[in-house]
Amino acid sequence: MPTDDGLEAARAMRRAMLGDAYVDAQTADENPTLREFQDHVTAQAWGVWAREGALSTRDRSLLVLAMTAALGRMEEFALHASARSRTGVTDDELDELLFQIAAYCGAPAGIAAKRALLAVRAGERHDP
Repeated sequence: MPTDDGLEAARAMRRAMLGDAYVDAQTADENPTLREFQDHVTAQAWGVWAREGALSTRDRSLLVLAMTAALGRMEEFALHASARSRTGVTDDELDELLFQIAAYCGAPAGIAAKRALLAVRAGERHDP
């Protein structure tokens, strides 16, 4: 587990990218084991977003979108696609990313990501 400062930075980044309402809903459970698990996931996943380095928030977002699509994790793809206004990724970039996904991950992954993105744009998925 990272330092308290590292976990706080990861929590802050998660809130900045996904919004208070989404994070509050995900962390409302008082079960200590679930809370510990949530902190673990936050530290791992959002800790890398909070790192200083050569990658911008926009770059990190595009990478996460490509990786979640490649892994077939469409719920996470949709979550991150719906956060595009906070991450700096444009609709045109998302559209172009679909071509990259289809070319390098295969047509099924590209088609699934396109469906997920269309659902996000239609408001069928939660917009953080």
